[in-house]
Amino acid sequence: MPSRVETSTPANTPTPIGPYNHVAKVGQFITIGGTAGVDPATGRLAGPDVKAQTRQILKSFRVMLESVNSDLEHVVHVNIFLKEMRDFEAMNEAYVEAMGAHRPARTVIGVSELPKPGVLLTMNLTAVTRS
Repeated sequence: MPSRVETSTPANTPTPIGPYNHVAKVGQFITIGGTAGVDPATGRLAGPDVKAQTRQILKSFRVMLESVNSDLEHVVHVNIFLKEMRDFEAMNEAYVEAMGAHRPARTVIGVSELPKPGVLLTMNLTAVTRS
């Protein structure tokens, strides 16, 4: 069983705002740390609303997962940290657009504050590789 932890922040994903990499992988097990809806091309939020930010997070997750031989269909669990629970339905709409019929385990937590101004939610996840 592999015990070496490989970490990375793939190109075309947001730059971490702290001393960490987005992706950590051990064997087939993958975790992706808290990710906000930041457009990696501009470094700015993908939009002022929760749908745009959710879509961007899931786009970033696709790139991150692809970099470690995985995809959204191999996600096991998602944590969502939502600043305003009134945005729950709009977040769900964008989430379903990206996830399709795949329904991994999920936790949604209401938070009062997030580190980057204007961020309405962050997400992290656990996944496995395709093979």
